[in-house]
Amino acid sequence: MIIYHLIAITFAYFIDMFVGDPPNWPHPVRWIGSMIAFFEKRLNHGKNKRLKGVVMLLFVLLIVVSTVLILVVISYLIHPFVGIAVESIVIATTIAQKSLKEAALEVYEPLGKGDLPLARTKLSYIVGRDTEALDESEIARGAIETVAENTSDGVTAPLFWAFIGGAPLAMVYRATNTCDSMVGYTNEKYKEFGWASAKWDDVMNWIPSRVTGILMLLGTKPLVLEYRRAWKILFRDAKKHPSPNSGWGEAAVAAILGIQLGGFNYYKGIVSNGAKMGEAINSIQAKHIILANHIMGKTVLLFILFLWIGGMTLEFAFTWLQSSAPL
Repeated sequence: MIIYHLIAITFAYFIDMFVGDPPNWPHPVRWIGSMIAFFEKRLNHGKNKRLKGVVMLLFVLLIVVSTVLILVVISYLIHPFVGIAVESIVIATTIAQKSLKEAALEVYEPLGKGDLPLARTKLSYIVGRDTEALDESEIARGAIETVAENTSDGVTAPLFWAFIGGAPLAMVYRATNTCDSMVGYTNEKYKEFGWASAKWDDVMNWIPSRVTGILMLLGTKPLVLEYRRAWKILFRDAKKHPSPNSGWGEAAVAAILGIQLGGFNYYKGIVSNGAKMGEAINSIQAKHIILANHIMGKTVLLFILFLWIGGMTLEFAFTWLQSSAPL
């Protein structure tokens, strides 16, 4: 089955590259979001909110994994080629490299033309921070941070779980991430109800985020820093981020580009002083958005190669063990 997963992952990569997420097409994440909203409306009140949040998460994940598992099993029973095709399509819906790249370019294009108001508007579509007063450097920083963080969340993490358990686990990851994005906040409304979603999202992202940050530096030579210095920045700054996982992508991109990410942001007028990633050797410019996209592209390809190497190694190991086992 590992080889089937690897083939499906590769096909999914190309499906996302050429098709992406057409806005008018049905998408599983929308259905998952509707299901989460249904449970949240009925459970997020009264006592025992944390327990109710656990129940919500378990129900969502159980419904998602059972639905996809049944679909995949039936597909493989029909024919392995049908199973691979179905898995490829399902996995493709869990990744968003094309959408992420295009969203960053939509910020870059007006920014490169000096149209700051339009660039601020485009940035506001992909970040939660206030964008109305940002200058060119801060607009570019927001777009770069989005690409850096979501290279793992939006691409490599679902591919990692697809490698572990095919389309069912890839969709479990996407459902977990959707739960976290909808209820995993620390405000008064969600800090108890969304606790389980936020914690489980941290667990599922722990390995992929670290592998992604490391592969970023392996795949792209730092612009100004020596490799030794860049590696030091990655392992020094990744842990500064309030999220246990988001800092790996941001620290790696900052080290490669020789810029500093993080710092002050405003959310609904309230200042937030975030951790700083990297060193401000270069000032942040619009061109760094393009470079961040290039880093993402190289990293995803290297990640898929990493999965193939790991998967084929496991296949050969299992085959050798079976052949050497006593009859």
